[in-house]
Amino acid sequence: GDKAFAQFLTDEIQEEKKIQKHKSLPKISGGWELEVHGTEAKLVRKIAGEKITVTFNINNSIPPSAEEDTQEQQKPDEQEPELTSTPNFVVEVIKDDTKQTLVLDCHFPEDEIGHEGEEESDIFTIREVSFQPTGEADWKDTNYTLNTDSLDWALYDHLMDFLADRGVDNTFADELIELSTALEHQEYIKFLEDLKSFVKCQ
Repeated sequence: GDKAFAQFLTDEIQEEKKIQKHKSLPKISGGWELEVHGTEAKLVRKIAGEKITVTFNINNSIPPSAEEDTQEQQKPDEQEPELTSTPNFVVEVIKDDTKQTLVLDCHFPEDEIGHEGEEESDIFTIREVSFQPTGEADWKDTNYTLNTDSLDWALYDHLMDFLADRGVDNTFADELIELSTALEHQEYIKFLEDLKSFVKCQ
């Protein structure tokens, strides 16, 4: 059984490498520096007395609905649809002269993806906003967290503009999806390779 498994994995790895769009990770425009630690990626940008970091994790970032639909409708010779990774991401804005960090928890709404032509709509939404003490690894549940569900739309718009002024806008979000999808695929291939070595190991 293990031999057949290893052979299957070998074929699968070749297939995945064939459809891999990016041999190296795509860059994000606007002077963001990328750090990757396993499945977590961090983008950092410094502008005029502020440091902006955007963190996301590719685990569980592929929306589930995509996979169920394809099973039924797919004709044998059709290309598998491309899976897109749309991770939640956290934006932290740190001002040099304060001890606080403004934290905005953003996500891609599932039904918005692929609505081309609607120029006005944002492809991501802000879900929660809070202040956290700068430099502390663990965020406190005791800090007030603003949930945007019940927020005055004018305030919400200002928060979106605040992000856009710092380079976190639709273009950025599109590029983040592209980067996350490439990273997810890269990690998937690596996982298959590790699994193959593990299965072959006697």
